[in-house]
Amino acid sequence: MPTSLQAALAGLVFAAAVAMPALADGLKDEIAPTGKLRVAIAISPAGGAFWSTKTEAGYAGVPVDLGKEMAGQLGVPVEYVVHQNSGQITDAAGKGTWDVTWLPKDPERETKMMFGPIYEVADATYIVKPGSAVTNFASLDLPGIKVAAVNATTTMRGAIAHLKNAKVTGYQTYDEIFGFLKSGEIDAFALSRDQLNKMAQKIPGTKVLDETFKKTVTAVAVPLGHPQALTFVSRFMTEATTNGTLRKAYDNNGLKDTPIRTE
Repeated sequence: MPTSLQAALAGLVFAAAVAMPALADGLKDEIAPTGKLRVAIAISPAGGAFWSTKTEAGYAGVPVDLGKEMAGQLGVPVEYVVHQNSGQITDAAGKGTWDVTWLPKDPERETKMMFGPIYEVADATYIVKPGSAVTNFASLDLPGIKVAAVNATTTMRGAIAHLKNAKVTGYQTYDEIFGFLKSGEIDAFALSRDQLNKMAQKIPGTKVLDETFKKTVTAVAVPLGHPQALTFVSRFMTEATTNGTLRKAYDNNGLKDTPIRTE
């Protein structure tokens, strides 16, 4: 084979390797084994950096935008796998039904999935029902007080650890708890302060307590046993934080005034 032709073929091989460095080592088989990037999302009107919403065109939210961008980098279609809350996403981590997600991180979840960089730090507190005499944590943590949280979430576990006398009950959806708070069937709801402030605007007479009982951190995650996927999503999030992708996702989803908080 002529030397010039050998050189040309070598150049093409090198160019292809450079164009697909991530996919050449089996990443695509690990992170998108079905040929699609399956992004686990949780649906709720709560908003914020974790929750997504159902729209006429499909879905919207920070994880929705990040998932679409990540799939584009991989060169595969995106598929959104819908759940009611982050606890359901966690429970499905070992079932092979999703490939990547963005959700609150805690030690219990680290036994079921692997986390990349944190991109959101939120203050968790409580909102109390209209007309409540509760004004602080001390007056909330009393026998007979009913506190709601989204089931099997980091916030629920934090509230259970924080409150020694009040009873914490988990519910599947934000909407369900919203209704109970509005009707006065529960005394308080544990969630991030930003989301509770928005809720307070919709339910006159409610009050978001000033104190904070937990810092909730949110990060990208993949199922256990996917080291190449973790490396890729970690690099993706690091770049997204610096190149404006994450900021754009925030801005597109009602978070223009919310700073990006990383550890």
